Amino acid sequence: MSDSADGGRQAGPAVDEGGDAGRSGIDGSETGETGADDDGGGPAQVSSPNYHNENHTAAQTCGWTANALRGEGKCYKNIWYGIESHRCIQMTPVVRCNERCVFCWRDHNGHAYELDGVEWDDPEAVVDASIRLQKKLLSGFGGNEEVPREVFEQAMEPRHVAISLDGEPSLYPYLPELIEAFHDRDITTFLVSNGTRPEVLRECDPTQLYVSVDAPDRHTFDEVVGAMEDDAWEKLLETMAVLREKSETRTVLRTTLVKGENMHHPDWYAGFYEQADPDFVEIKAYMHVGHSRGRLDRSAMPHHDEVVEFAEDVMEYMPEFTECLEVPASHVALLSKTLDTWVPKLKKGSDFWARDPVVGD
Repeated sequence: MSDSADGGRQAGPAVDEGGDAGRSGIDGSETGETGADDDGGGPAQVSSPNYHNENHTAAQTCGWTANALRGEGKCYKNIWYGIESHRCIQMTPVVRCNERCVFCWRDHNGHAYELDGVEWDDPEAVVDASIRLQKKLLSGFGGNEEVPREVFEQAMEPRHVAISLDGEPSLYPYLPELIEAFHDRDITTFLVSNGTRPEVLRECDPTQLYVSVDAPDRHTFDEVVGAMEDDAWEKLLETMAVLREKSETRTVLRTTLVKGENMHHPDWYAGFYEQADPDFVEIKAYMHVGHSRGRLDRSAMPHHDEVVEFAEDVMEYMPEFTECLEVPASHVALLSKTLDTWVPKLKKGSDFWARDPVVGD
């Protein structure tokens, strides 16, 4: 039975926020497995009890959500940004994507890109569906003795949403309105995009906006990202200018390192990053999971110390960034201008939590 049915343990790390391997092993290291289909092809989708959808809206139980419910640790986004993992929805308003990244755990054959004739859900319907799907996915944890009742009841009232599960969210035509609809429900928003729709991102003001930068130059971009639009690189450059203009939204650039593919020229990455003047830069390891195993060898997955070393090399060319933080269990490093990295709204004792205290306070 699945987590949603019995609140039991998942087979391995859920892949969240654009491909993070989320669940850690007993010793704190990544298990290197996924909640895979029977054929081992990758994280279970569509037919999986851990992946539910209503029309174009889809949600999946993140491994760190399950961990947090059982008191077995929280996502690095809790450590760095203050997200309460057990109260975070992982969803997408669109399962279509306009890129074919070589490191993606998803099945490229299952990602249609054509948008003609799509009947989109309105933003309020997407919010309703996301909350409904999350409650359904987590319902089984209510009968799990490992899950404190207070924690379960809080999980039934989500306070965060990661718009990142699948596809490219900026292809959804009502994304700015969707973000506002979540905010109207007192739910913080963490949007992950590939940066190919700068005109959409310009209108979006999520709590935190992530944009993937997985190459420091056009040639590497073409090889690693596999964009389906000829002007994707130029659009990404335009998105950097859009991020620089953001004043109310925290901005994060994120790079997935693949050995032998894009793990070179840290100075070029630094120059690219600085165009956006981001608040943070996340540099993480490619994880050899899902359908990416058919495209890359396991040797393409860098060790955590290699990720940190590369991040430090990048930081040498970005003097404003003075801190290099790390979470070994997630194989990720964070470049920051300060040690105070939490979203101000999510700090303990803030007005956001006044009616709804953080567990353990």
